[in-house]
Amino acid sequence: MGQVTIYLDSETENKMKEAAKSGHLSVSKWVARIIEEKITTEWPENIVKLAGSWKDDFPTIKEIRSADAHDSPREEL
Repeated sequence: MGQVTIYLDSETENKMKEAAKSGHLSVSKWVARIIEEKITTEWPENIVKLAGSWKDDFPTIKEIRSADAHDSPREEL
């Protein structure tokens, strides 16, 4: 397992520690999760399972345009 050293200003460090504490995580695990979220290249499994779970019944462009009303005459500028 690798180790990384980062330098933060005091305000950022305090905010990081509070965020980790509120998530009931060590600072190391909190930072590791953020890095993992940023570098992941795949969708989470629960999102992948949603594919095909609803019907794609969007109207066609022809159907959308058939409902258009005619535009009113416009005044020339």
